[in-house]
Amino acid sequence: MTTATIIVKGMTCSGCVNSVTKALKNVEGVQEASVDLEGQKATVTFDETKTNLATLKEAIEDAGYDTE
Repeated sequence: MTTATIIVKGMTCSGCVNSVTKALKNVEGVQEASVDLEGQKATVTFDETKTNLATLKEAIEDAGYDTE
């Protein structure tokens, strides 16, 4: 398992946190996703044989948020 932190821009409320969390948890291979509104970041634990950082960022962007 790998843990990565992704900067997420554009979150303004708890609904945003829920959207990003749901988007990440829907990616195959994600074991855990924790989203921090104040820190504007998501910490994700995932199986690197099933997904990768680019796919996780794409899921966040598809949910309507920007990543770094």
